[in-house]
Amino acid sequence: MIRGLLTLTASIVLFALALWIVVPAPVAALLPLAVAAPEVSAWIVVVAVLLGAASVFNAHNRRRRLLTLGLACAAGALGIVPLVRAAAAIPRLDAAMRDALGQDALGAIAPGVRARMRPAPIVLGDLFRGIQADDPRPASSVLLGAADGTPLRMDVYPAAGPGPHPAIVQIYGGAWQRGQPRDNAAFAAYFAARNYVVFAIDYRHAPRWRWPAQIEDVRTALTWIHRHGSAHGADVSRIALVGRSSGAHLALLAAYAPGSPPVTAVVSLYGPTDLTRGFREPPHPDPLDVRAILQTFVGGTPDDRAEAYTAASPITYATHPQPPTLLIYGGRDHVVSPRFGAALHERLRATGTTSVLLELPWAEHAFDAVPFGPGGQLTLYHTERFLAWAARRSSR
Repeated sequence: MIRGLLTLTASIVLFALALWIVVPAPVAALLPLAVAAPEVSAWIVVVAVLLGAASVFNAHNRRRRLLTLGLACAAGALGIVPLVRAAAAIPRLDAAMRDALGQDALGAIAPGVRARMRPAPIVLGDLFRGIQADDPRPASSVLLGAADGTPLRMDVYPAAGPGPHPAIVQIYGGAWQRGQPRDNAAFAAYFAARNYVVFAIDYRHAPRWRWPAQIEDVRTALTWIHRHGSAHGADVSRIALVGRSSGAHLALLAAYAPGSPPVTAVVSLYGPTDLTRGFREPPHPDPLDVRAILQTFVGGTPDDRAEAYTAASPITYATHPQPPTLLIYGGRDHVVSPRFGAALHERLRATGTTSVLLELPWAEHAFDAVPFGPGGQLTLYHTERFLAWAARRSSR
C-alpha cells in the first residue's frame, strides 16, 4: 500500500514538472522549471516508463493504479514533445548553417579540428550521462580596472596545445545586474580543451552602474586582450565573442558599434537586439518584468531616454557589413522573443553580412543552463562549427 502511494506521489510530481514543457512560467520563481523541463525531457520519459511499469504491479488499489498509470503516460507524452521537435529541427538547422556559411564550408575545416568536435547534433547517451568533459587546465585570473577604478577580474582558460590559437571572449548574462566570469566555466573549459584560448570577462552591474558602463568595460577587456593576449597563447587577429542574454547583447554591441577593438565573429545566445522594441513589446507572460530590467539598465524608458535606447541597441548598427554572426534563440523564450533575433538577422543579411539564425522551437530562455539537454547539445554542436569556420576564414 505504501509503495503504491509513493508511486502515485512520484507520478504527480513528474506530471507537474512535465507540464512546464508546454506551459509558460507566469512568475520568475517558476521560470527555472520552464527552462529545465524541456531540457530534461529524456529523463522525464524514462522515469514515466518506470512509474507506469510500477503501477501495473500495484494491484492493491485499482483506482490508484489507473491514476498512476494515467499520470505517468501523460508525463511521458509531454516529455517526448521536445525530443521529437529537436529531431525534426536538426535538418533545418543544418540547412541554415550551410546556407549562410557555404555548402562546403564545414567540410573544409581541418580534419584534426573536426576530430575533436561533437560527433552529432544530439548524442543520445549524453542526454542521460551528461557531456563528458576533458581534463581542463586551470584558469588563471587577471585583475583589470574599470574607468572609475572598480576592480574587474578576467578568467583566462589556456589552450591545450602550443599556440598561437584563436581566442574566445565569453560574456556572461544576468540582466546586466548579476553574474561573474566563472559562470559557464564548463563551456569555456570545453573550448580550451579544443585549442581555443578563452577569456571570460567581467563588467559592472546595474543599478549601481547604468549604461554605458557595461560596454565600456567590455571594450576595456578587449583592448587588454589585443595588447596582452599573445602572452597567453592567443592569436589576437582571430577573436570571437560569445555571450548569453545580456552578455550576448554586449557581445553584439562590441562587435558592431564604433569604438570597440575589432573581432572576427560573434555568437549571440538569446540576446536582446532592439531595446526600444523590447520595451514596447514585452513578452506575455513576462516572468522577469522586462520593462523594469531595461529601465534599471538604461536609467529610464524609451520616452525619456530615446537616444540611449537607440545607442544601446545592436540593431542600430546593422546598416553596413558586420562580423559574421551566429544567433541562437528558443522558440518559447518569454524573456527575449526570437522575433528580435530574426529582425537583426534580416538586417544583417541585407548588408551582405554572414548571419546564421537558429531557432529551437521547444526551448525557453537560457535553455543551455542544462548543457546536456537537446538545446544545449545543439547549441554546442553548431557553435563549435561556426567558430571553427570563422577561425579558418580569418586566418587566410
